[in-house]
Amino acid sequence: MNGSQILLECLKKEGVDIVFGYPGGVVLPLFDALYAEKAINLVLVRHEQGAAHMADGYARSTGKVGVCLATSGPGATNLVTGIATAYMDSIPMVALTGQVATSLIGNDAFQEADITGITRPIVKHNYIVKDIKDLAQTIKNAFHIASTGKPGPVLVDLPKDVFTSEMDFTSYPSHPNLRGYKPVCEGNKLQIKKAVEMIEKAERPLLYVGGGVVLSGASEELMKLVEKTEIPVTTTLMAMDAFPSDHKLNLGMLGMHGTRCANYAVQESDLLIAVGARFDDRVTGKVADFAPHAKIIHIDIDPTSISKIVKVDVPVVGDAKNILKEITSQIKKMEHKDWVKQTEEWSKEFPLTYRDSETEIKPQYVVEKIAELTKGEAIITTEVGQNQMWAAQFSKFKKPRTFLTSGGLGTMGYGFPAAIGAQAGNPDKLVIDIAGDGSIQMNIQELATAVKYNYPVKIVILNNGWLGMVRQWQELFFGKRYSSTFIEDSVDFVKLAEAYGAKGYRIEKKADVEKTLKEAFAHKGLVIMDFKTSREENVWPMVPTGAALHSMIDGGLA
Repeated sequence: MNGSQILLECLKKEGVDIVFGYPGGVVLPLFDALYAEKAINLVLVRHEQGAAHMADGYARSTGKVGVCLATSGPGATNLVTGIATAYMDSIPMVALTGQVATSLIGNDAFQEADITGITRPIVKHNYIVKDIKDLAQTIKNAFHIASTGKPGPVLVDLPKDVFTSEMDFTSYPSHPNLRGYKPVCEGNKLQIKKAVEMIEKAERPLLYVGGGVVLSGASEELMKLVEKTEIPVTTTLMAMDAFPSDHKLNLGMLGMHGTRCANYAVQESDLLIAVGARFDDRVTGKVADFAPHAKIIHIDIDPTSISKIVKVDVPVVGDAKNILKEITSQIKKMEHKDWVKQTEEWSKEFPLTYRDSETEIKPQYVVEKIAELTKGEAIITTEVGQNQMWAAQFSKFKKPRTFLTSGGLGTMGYGFPAAIGAQAGNPDKLVIDIAGDGSIQMNIQELATAVKYNYPVKIVILNNGWLGMVRQWQELFFGKRYSSTFIEDSVDFVKLAEAYGAKGYRIEKKADVEKTLKEAFAHKGLVIMDFKTSREENVWPMVPTGAALHSMIDGGLA
């Protein structure tokens, strides 16, 4: 078999049935092998960045490793933003890139780029395969690294002559060959015991839950711990779907655009139990004033994240699922009536709200209607900006892997291709991309991909004619000097939808919001809904950069 055929056999052994990619010169032998391949579906994208985001969305929504494919040079470099997005959010992905023949590497050959060098800071690991004999073992290693421990993207660079070389291929390796790579999954028993003792002594404990809970499949274990201990929960943007939105102990998202209740609870807690979270700046605000009264337990599979930003008292390294299960089995049944009553009072006094209008379409209203109609059963993806924050604040979630968003990198143009990837992995589910009129245009060319493969994604554009989040900052911190953020009427989205063979709606009246959503959700194909929303609506509450969590501004809503 030649290298192309061996690679496809390896992918099949890893359970890969879909690859998102784009052809080019050095990967032609691989695409030739794909031509007759029945078990692997190649989704032809319109830009390699779209391929990376689709693989990412597929991985987040299914829990499987996403796979993307690009040719050498610009094809490979076009994957970089998508790889970095996956890296920041710890998403299991394998990126396959073509490379010039091994004899030409380093000679500035046509479409040559040192993609392993370029991506080194934004991958969990990467490889360049220079001998066909190493190919199968490398693929085995790549999938193992991507999907175990703290997940992340792995890049495998494949020179053209590796695709065309031949060798006898007898079997795919049964085990990875990785000396020194042994992620710790079981928590240290002594540290778990310390954590249990600390939780049992606390009067105002709070669970601070991050995306690691979703990645480890630990939502059920989290629920069991909460039900046994009556500890309130606050989630990061990456964990909005880790715990049911309607649960009485869910305080909502914390951080820059989190709920007042969640942020006050962090600041008043005497014990913060961080699970699969990394204390990023959008969560902590001013680090010196973060959770000032609390001891901190930090459960995370990545030992390098512990005490990196906030010093913790009890570190527990390991998989969140295993550790939460162990803590729940050891801890006594508890109640925290006074503490829960306090959080309920904050929730009632400071609900997430906005100034509704009888005539204007408020973006929050659109998201609320989506939540009402889908009842938490849809997969929601977002772009980045105000649309992302409103989606997080006003959506409702029941199950994990139903909220896909670029948290760490904040990548505009993520949501739509991620929605395509999610739809590919979940063909029977309703997939909705909540977008802004700026961000949606970053990867709008993937409309062709969605139409070609009949992925019936529903795109909801909250169109205010601005690059909204940047405009909000310019309003608040730059004296309303709106530099390069006004983009009103830059495109007719209805005509654009029709040009690609999709269904398009323009919605300008509040009375038409619900009926349009219903009609669009019932439509069998791709839909773009262009909601003309309130022009200068802001995301509230907001913790200004460098301020403490309790120093929220709310635009006069409170």
